[in-house]
Amino acid sequence: MAAHTSKDTMLRLIRDGKPLSRGQQLQLTFALSLPAILANVSAMVMNFIDAAMVGRLGADDSASVGLMGTTNWLFEGVLSAFAAGYAVQVAQLLGAKRNTDARQMVRQSITVCLLFSLLLAALGLVLCKPLPVWLGAEAHIRGNASIYFGTFMLFVPFFMLDIVASSMLRSSGNMRVPSVLNILMCVLDVIFNFFLIFPTREVMVMGHSMTMPGAGLGVMGAALGTACAGFVIAMLMMYYLVFRSRELRLTLDRGSFKPTWASFKKSMKISTPMGVQHIMMCSASIVITGIVAPLGSIALAANSFGITAESLCYMSGYGIADASTTLIGQSLGAGRKRLTRSFAWINVLSGMTIMGVMAILMYVFAPQLMGLMSPVPEVVDLGARCLRVEAWAEPLFAAAIITYGIFAGAGYTMVPCGINLVSMWIVRLGLSAIMVKTMGLYGVWTAMAIELCFRGTVYLLWLSSKRWMKTVID
Repeated sequence: MAAHTSKDTMLRLIRDGKPLSRGQQLQLTFALSLPAILANVSAMVMNFIDAAMVGRLGADDSASVGLMGTTNWLFEGVLSAFAAGYAVQVAQLLGAKRNTDARQMVRQSITVCLLFSLLLAALGLVLCKPLPVWLGAEAHIRGNASIYFGTFMLFVPFFMLDIVASSMLRSSGNMRVPSVLNILMCVLDVIFNFFLIFPTREVMVMGHSMTMPGAGLGVMGAALGTACAGFVIAMLMMYYLVFRSRELRLTLDRGSFKPTWASFKKSMKISTPMGVQHIMMCSASIVITGIVAPLGSIALAANSFGITAESLCYMSGYGIADASTTLIGQSLGAGRKRLTRSFAWINVLSGMTIMGVMAILMYVFAPQLMGLMSPVPEVVDLGARCLRVEAWAEPLFAAAIITYGIFAGAGYTMVPCGINLVSMWIVRLGLSAIMVKTMGLYGVWTAMAIELCFRGTVYLLWLSSKRWMKTVID
């Protein structure tokens, strides 16, 4: 309770224009980052367990899920980008102590984002059958891949509500509730998967045999488990936002859920570059999946599991990036540009240090990480080799992740969009297409490591300028 009070006190100092020492800035950074880091790492641990469950079904089922993973990430990222346009405005309005306007922005965001998610879900359902074919999947895994993706798309509106509510709470400085609920979602995902993926079976518990019920849905069960967990958490997250949030609960005043053109225009100014960038980045990842797919199920499974394993390393960076968006948004909303710049460098250097340590652990324990997800020796060996080359790029990957969060908090999204697109489409795709011919999957991951180092360096150079510090509220 004391740490929570201290965090709220320091956020008030930002809004009131009071000074914060360097130590207080560092303390506030970690107070906001730690819950998000723990939630992200917990999510990846649960994804490990999720992947391990699917992995026990065999390489083909693992490949069908892995094939659609990047596309699911594409749709989730578009939803997040769309919500971010409103969340940044809310953070800056709170920094300017315009809480009533911030709550009105929350109402409008719920309406606009929910309508957008319905359109996106319809598009996904249309694409679920032809998409595996376009990705170059082998014929025998296309059916399960389509089922997995289509099931996921049915629940997109609920994922959108979760994203809106959690992003609004984070913009107010409340990292704890979204983090706790996201950890709960991971636990529910594993529980649902346990009963939905596998058939009814006999298991040994403390030396006694007992019948464990199961639906035996396989790949569809994996999708339904994730979807059901997302539905439960979306409802809980929306309840807290609407009825419990200190700054943003909608019961504090009356307002309209009808969007205004002014707020929508500002939101699109922020979110459109983010959305376009995410689409193009994920499209590039899909192209890379298409490059990997002809290498066979072993390479496809190793690539999918390797991405899951690597996420344990970079999730800490995304946690700090979430905190950065809040701190930068509120600091700029309060008109405190010197404090904004100080927060930016504290966050970036902290993230690079943490992800550097995580990279060392990933390098050392790469075979064990892969072994947790697959019993196939060829998948484990290939995935471990890929993880070890990727580990060298993690500190600069941290710089890119966190700087992007900083720029998002400032509403400065056009230049980062350009940086990411050039880096991904020219550097990574170009090198992947060349190196896969002689080095296979290992060449694709080597190209990824080179590209991440390039991207992080460019971001650090741009952060050194002051052109990104501006506000988007009137």
